[in-house]
Amino acid sequence: MTLRHLKIFVAVCEEESITAAARKLYIAQPSVSFAIGELEEHYGVKLFDRISRRLYITEPGKQLLSRAREILAIFSEMEQGIRDWDSIGTLRIGTSITAGTCFLPEVAKKFYALRPQIQLQVSIENSRTLEERVLSNQVDFAIIEGLCHSDKLVAEPLMKDRLVFVCGKDHPLYETASISPDRLREFRFLLRDKGSGTRELVDSILTAHGLSILPAWESISTGALVSAVVEGIGVSILPERLVRRALKQGTIHAVEIEGISFPRNFFLIYHEGKYLSASAREFMELCRQAEQEEKDLPLIPPQKGEWEESERERLLSLKKK
Repeated sequence: MTLRHLKIFVAVCEEESITAAARKLYIAQPSVSFAIGELEEHYGVKLFDRISRRLYITEPGKQLLSRAREILAIFSEMEQGIRDWDSIGTLRIGTSITAGTCFLPEVAKKFYALRPQIQLQVSIENSRTLEERVLSNQVDFAIIEGLCHSDKLVAEPLMKDRLVFVCGKDHPLYETASISPDRLREFRFLLRDKGSGTRELVDSILTAHGLSILPAWESISTGALVSAVVEGIGVSILPERLVRRALKQGTIHAVEIEGISFPRNFFLIYHEGKYLSASAREFMELCRQAEQEEKDLPLIPPQKGEWEESERERLLSLKKK
C-alpha cells in the first residue's frame, strides 16, 4: 500500500465515481480500478458496494477513509514545511457568515499588506460545515459561532457577541422596550438555517426556557432575513454585529425578551494535529488584535436620535487608532 493508493481511494470516495476520480487525478480509469482492487485485496475487505453502476462506500471503507485523510494531511503538511510554504502559497480559512461579514475583511486587508505573496482562500459556511472542513483538512483553520462539537478540534475563544430579537418599523412591537417570553408564540419568525451557530444558540436557549419556535422562513443568508424584517414580513433573532447599521438607521428595532438573553462566543478552531504555519499563526494573531480593538466600541448605538456629538467624536477617534 502506498500514498498513491490512498490518494486514489480518497478521490474515488469524494467523487463517488471511478471515472470522475480518474479525470480528477489525470490518470487512466483502469489504473484507478486496479488501485482500488489492490487495496481491497491487501486488507481482505470490500471498500465499495457496486450496485446499479454506482459505488457505495462500506463500513470498512469509511474507517479507511478517515485514516487515509489523516495520513495524506500529515504528508501534505510535511511537504508544506519542506518547501517553505510561508514564502509563497495559499492560506485556507473558513469563517461563519457573521465573522465573514463584519470581522474578516478588515483582518484580511491587514494580512495582505503584511504578506502580499500569500493568497487567502476563504470559505464562508455555517459553523457545522466549517467543523467538517477543518476535520477533513479542507481549511487550515476556521472562525465559528458557538461551541465546537469534536474533541479532535482545538477551540480558542476569540470574541464575544450576542443575538438580538428584532422587528421592523411597521411591526406592532416597534419602539417597545421589552416583552414577556410567552408572547413569542404570537409572531411569525424568520430564522437562520439549521447547522448555523446562530440557529443552534436560538434553539438551545429557547428550549431551556420551555419554548419552541417553528420558523416561517429559514435562510442561510442573514442579509435576506434582515431585509424581510425591514419589510415587515416577520421578526427574527439575529447577530448584533450584523444588524448594527439597520439599528442605527432605525429600519429595525431591538426588543428585550424578559429573562432571556443570547450571549455567545466566536472561536478559532483547528485540528489538534494540524501544523500551523507562520502565516497561519500571524493571521490568527491579527484576529486577536482586531477583537481587542473592537471591545472599545459599543455594540448597539442609541436608536431614537440620541446620538450625541461627543459620543460620535469618541467613536471616530477610536476607529482612527
